[in-house]
Amino acid sequence: MMEPMRILIAPDKFKGSLTAAEAAAAIAEGALRVYPDAVATQFPIADGGEGTLEAAVAAGYEERINAVVGPILAPVGAAWAIRKADGAKVTAVIETAQASGLADMEPTPGNALRAHSYGCGQLIAAALDAGATEIVLGLGGSAMTDGGSGALRALGLKPLDAAGNVVPLGGGSLADIVVLDASALDPRLAAATFRIAVDVRNPLYGPLGAAHVFSPQKGADPESVELLDAGLRNWASLLGEATGRDVNVEGAGAAGGFPASFLAFTDAALEGGFALVAGLTGLADQLSAADLVITGEGSMDGQSLTGKAPIALADAARERGIPVIVVAGRILVTPEDLAGHGVVAAAQLLDVATGPEDAVANAAKYLAWATSQVLEGA
Repeated sequence: MMEPMRILIAPDKFKGSLTAAEAAAAIAEGALRVYPDAVATQFPIADGGEGTLEAAVAAGYEERINAVVGPILAPVGAAWAIRKADGAKVTAVIETAQASGLADMEPTPGNALRAHSYGCGQLIAAALDAGATEIVLGLGGSAMTDGGSGALRALGLKPLDAAGNVVPLGGGSLADIVVLDASALDPRLAAATFRIAVDVRNPLYGPLGAAHVFSPQKGADPESVELLDAGLRNWASLLGEATGRDVNVEGAGAAGGFPASFLAFTDAALEGGFALVAGLTGLADQLSAADLVITGEGSMDGQSLTGKAPIALADAARERGIPVIVVAGRILVTPEDLAGHGVVAAAQLLDVATGPEDAVANAAKYLAWATSQVLEGA
């Protein structure tokens, strides 16, 4: 008796329409229409940005929710996750977007200066309270450009101005800081392992830094950009004086410069997002058992080919000789581009929907349909 086909269904989110878990369910529905006897394993993936928490929860991490201070002081309910492994290791997964997300802030110049990461620090404190020995930080979708200063303030750091006063939260105040009082900084930070998922190469400050490249999409106008960049330069100098570490390194500009504070005050490591999340969730074990992989995302474009989760997964499958099918909202790369990553067939929702708005509004229906069509033709 033949073994049933084992299909690993591992998409990223379809931004604006489906979470990765919802996309996986729709793809599974379409796949089982064609192969009703297949074992279809749904396994949402992420590349270290938004969706990392969802992927961790889908892989068995326990989800928790804490009320924290949002990016411009209004409280938000922020989810995070934790799992106790064999031995003493306890891993927590935290996304900056949960506590300090752009979705919780109107992107205006004033808010771009005020936005902060204090809530992320509160989540880190909650993870430490829960016994976490390893903290994974997923970056992406953040509102702030504060160099991670708000998070450290939630953990006890006091940034002081020339008069000895604690400065206001937000990147717009970083330039006013003259000294860091770390006497009350949470001592547990030194004992915990921090792993930061970073896929951008931008430094903390300068023409390619956090303020110039990313803050305009958070509402910053040209004047605000310059203020934020000057603040990050000052913040880097202060961190260097306090810890002896250079934080203006490749990748430190992610999430408004968030990694900088942790590169200074902890032994944090910056890691590629997909590989980090894959290791956390056990994706390699799932992949080794698969006969076919189906992956996808909202927009498969040139940026996808630089190592975003679906293509990184396709590369890993290709190395194992496992064929890959891609189903995406839209595909802006050539079949030859995809074939170079082991993709044997691909379909986009725009081929079955009446237009882009219809594809977004009815993404689950069209995703199931497109999956069954591409499998029938493969």
